[in-house]
Formats: sequence, structure tokens, C-alpha cells
Amino acid sequence: MKQAPPTFQPLYVQIKALLERALEAGEWAPGAVIPSETMLAARFEVSQGTVRKAIGVLAAENLLVRRQGKGTFVATHTEEKSGFRFLRIRRNDGKAEYPASHLIDLRRGKASADSARLLRVKSGDPVFVLRRVLDFGGAPAILDEITLPASLFKGLTRARYTAYTGSTYGFFETEFGVRMLRAEERLHAVAADATTSELLRVAPGTPLLAVDRVAFTYGDRPVELRRGLCTTRDEHYWNTLA
Repeated sequence: MKQAPPTFQPLYVQIKALLERALEAGEWAPGAVIPSETMLAARFEVSQGTVRKAIGVLAAENLLVRRQGKGTFVATHTEEKSGFRFLRIRRNDGKAEYPASHLIDLRRGKASADSARLLRVKSGDPVFVLRRVLDFGGAPAILDEITLPASLFKGLTRARYTAYTGSTYGFFETEFGVRMLRAEERLHAVAADATTSELLRVAPGTPLLAVDRVAFTYGDRPVELRRGLCTTRDEHYWNTLA
């Protein structure tokens, strides 16, 4: 039987993979400065240019942040500007406002067949289900339902969640070491049911924008399943295509 030919990767891609492995292992904490290009070149026995190219790709993927005159840092969700990276619902008046979050409930449950498939866990595995309302300008705009694999979020409680003052992704990163790196979303229209209409202060049957998200961490592992129901009466979904 004929064997498949060996695959070869450019050297900078191999160095990028090694740096990702170090980030995933927690060698450098979120927000920490990583070693200089010279030091990393010596560590991996490659040229400084190869390391620079690998770091450039990681910066483009939002895993690292370059700061002129200061060095290269591990990206973190605790920075104020990072919250807008995953926030796609914006005010119609253009004001950059991060919504206020109000927790409705947080409970343990079991993964349904659909959530298990999307989170790549077994059906019936323990999960946490978190519901919250997000307000813009004091008016409810989004009802979020977030499903998390319990194995990655041990010790998650209502008190622990509400005590944290930053973003939800900052909370996941700081308290549980789970960093969201990218997300996939699907959008479609739904009608508000009785519970949703009460929480969002709209009439039953009002059209809502449903945003279904799967968020991934290192190794392209899915770690969050989220459905956001949005009124869009004073807001809109915003994205940039490049």
C-alpha cells in the first residue's frame, strides 16, 4: 500500500505551534509579557525573524498583543477594549457602551443531545446553565442563555459570578483559566415567548434576533454554547468583513 507523502510546515508555523502550546500550558499568564524575540529565538534555535513572524500570526489571532516599546503580552479579556471584540450588538446611536449584566439564574443540568454535540461532550454530562439580561442605557436588550461544561467550571456559583465586576469572558479566564479565543455564530429570527417577552419588556410574539454562538479555547476546543435573544429596537448586530 502506497504511503501518503510526509507533510512539511514552514518553520514559523512550527514555532507558532510551540508558542501556542506554551500559552495553553499556562507558561505565561494572561496579561504577562512573554520573553523577547531574541530569547525565544535562542530557546527554539531559530532566527529572530522566524520568531517575529510566528508572533505576528499569534497577534493577528488575538492571542498576543504587541505594545510599542514595552514588549509582547499575552492577550487577556480583563482589558476594557477586549470586551468589544466578542460584543456584536451595538447601539443604533453609535455610542460604544458595554451593556450592564443582570443574572436571572444559574443552575446545574445535563447536556442535551444538541448541546453535547456542539460542546463535544457526552449527552447527559453535567453542565452549568446561566441566564442573564443585558441592558443598554438601562433598557433590557438581550436575554442570554449560556451553557458550560461543568468539568471546566468547577465551583461556579451564583455568588461567585455576581461578585466579579468585569466581563463574563474575563470571569471565565480569571476564575477558571478558560480563555475564549474565537467564536462561531449563526443568526436567525424568532418570536418572543411569554417568559422572554416579560424579561425583555416586549409584547409576546415580537420578532427577536437569535444569535447562537459556540466559543472555542486552545486546540479549537468548544467550551461555551450561548443563545442571545435580542430586541434590536434600539440596537443592531454589527460585524466587519475583511
